[in-house]
Amino acid sequence: MSSRTMKVKQQGPPSGRTKTSKTSPGNKTPKPSKAPKAASSGGLKWPGRILGALFLGLVVFVSYEYARLPDAEPLLKQNPKTTALIEQRAEEARAANQKPRRRQTWVGLSNVSKHAIAAVVLSEDASFFLHEGVDTKELENALDDAIRQGKLGRGASTITQQLAKNLWLSTDRSLLRKAKELVLTRRLEKALPKRRILALYLNVVEWGNGVYGIEAGAREHFGVSAAELSPAQGALLASMLPAPRRRSPASGSPALKKRAHWVIEQMQGVKRLDAQQAAAAHAEIDALMGGKKADEAGDDEET
Repeated sequence: MSSRTMKVKQQGPPSGRTKTSKTSPGNKTPKPSKAPKAASSGGLKWPGRILGALFLGLVVFVSYEYARLPDAEPLLKQNPKTTALIEQRAEEARAANQKPRRRQTWVGLSNVSKHAIAAVVLSEDASFFLHEGVDTKELENALDDAIRQGKLGRGASTITQQLAKNLWLSTDRSLLRKAKELVLTRRLEKALPKRRILALYLNVVEWGNGVYGIEAGAREHFGVSAAELSPAQGALLASMLPAPRRRSPASGSPALKKRAHWVIEQMQGVKRLDAQQAAAAHAEIDALMGGKKADEAGDDEET
């Protein structure tokens, strides 16, 4: 009886059954991972539709805004009757219960002092005749300064960009306005030669409260025509442009005076003025700004 029992124990498992071997706790066979359940179509459908609708709306909005932007080609032969900046200033005056003031006389480049033109270009956009509307190097420098200072400053806008803003846009700092400005800048550069862009700019840019254009600016601040502007007077007008309603020769602004001296230095550096002309201009700036008299300038011609 015992031998029979031993034989049964030595026989293998019945056919059709699989014998499972036990494993040690440290060698457990990992269970096959379950495939993730597919998200229901309803869970992804609505967010996808919302994103699609938002993107479509953005495309429609951008296309609509782009189509509304004005054409620059008429400016090739026509001077604008008004500008967005002039209308904005008039509205601000009416809101303050004041009568809008507008002093503006159109002149061609041939009727503007060459020293005044050089001063404005060197002060506002020294690479004006080299770039195609946007000065990428100056833009990079402005962005670097903004990162270091933690705020966006002025300095990256070219003459063409400033013209686009003055003609057609507001003075706000929104990204939408900046995008429109870039599109309009490209349109101006494509439709107009550089000298026409410069002529338009010099005739519409702001030079004080209700003063637009270099002819009105020259008569307002110095009592002379644009053709009669001296290098010093041109440098002072050019130096007003960053803040034309806050800085004027009559204000005695130290910042305006310093900037004007710098402009004269730049004009001398690019051979628009010789040493004698630059010295005389430095002395005239001091005299106009209520500083030292012209004959007291002496060796102190660079400040």
